[in-house]
Amino acid sequence: MKRAKLTGDSFFVWDGDVLVVNILGRPNAERDEIGTPLGQQLRVSVTARPVRGRATDHMLRFLAPHFGVQPEDIEVVFGRMNVNKQLRIRAPSRLPAVFSQPPASGQAALF
Repeated sequence: MKRAKLTGDSFFVWDGDVLVVNILGRPNAERDEIGTPLGQQLRVSVTARPVRGRATDHMLRFLAPHFGVQPEDIEVVFGRMNVNKQLRIRAPSRLPAVFSQPPASGQAALF
């Protein structure tokens, strides 16, 4: 049986007070940054090397203040050791600007 995508045509969706985000990670980058959506994923670059999940750990520490949460409030659903990830962010108190931008052409809005 094929599993349905929770986020539909967007890179994020709300599940109650939990924000579910699909990530396309880029380890070993020049700087840590939140990029732009690419299809159904949000590009996120981190400076950490992809060794035994360290880049993912670094990504969680980098993203946490952008969402107003602690790193422990971000769960990696899948992709801990892969560039394709899904994160669940519990009760974010703020959102990066990319979440308020209109969807790119060909991308449907959730709301």
